[in-house]
Amino acid sequence: MKYIALSTLALTSMTVFARPAPLVSIATHDAFFNQIAQHCGKAFEGEVSVDNVSGPSSFANKKLIMHVRHCTEQQLQVPFHVGDDASRTWIISKTGSGLSLKHDHRHQDGSDDASTMYGGHTVDAGYNNVQSFPADQYSKELFVRQGIPQSAGNTWQMFIYEDSFSYRMVREGREFRVDFDLTQPIKPPAAPWGYKDE
Repeated sequence: MKYIALSTLALTSMTVFARPAPLVSIATHDAFFNQIAQHCGKAFEGEVSVDNVSGPSSFANKKLIMHVRHCTEQQLQVPFHVGDDASRTWIISKTGSGLSLKHDHRHQDGSDDASTMYGGHTVDAGYNNVQSFPADQYSKELFVRQGIPQSAGNTWQMFIYEDSFSYRMVREGREFRVDFDLTQPIKPPAAPWGYKDE
């Protein structure tokens, strides 16, 4: 009888310790995440508002669409379509120590682009409406391997307000920004490359 009681106690203790640790976050990160998540399933058209590279932009005269396509309590998947190019998906994740932004780049056959999953992680509280993601170490090493070491200084920013969403990339001497109108949802596009229509 004593053996059974001890075994039961041991199993109970193991069950307690086997419980996953809670995924903690802070109010500003949660507010920012939730403001994007409230648009889940919707798509919006945008336009380039800042691009300081000389010469024609690769985004010039192309329809730009963001689609808040897939949402869980821990992750948002937001494809960014540039004309017929459906290679880009922004992935915003809660990590337990902030928010992560990754750029999932795929080829049309769904295979990974050589430049994929770069991005960064929040390093401070940010704001309910604005979060910044300085390039992480994986991204810095990737950019060096690809011969674009200047990109190691990238910081990506996202802004979410009642009527607009903005995606911005900035580093010394370089700025790019796209603004999306959240007041006029449009028909969502097909799944981005490498993903399946749900």
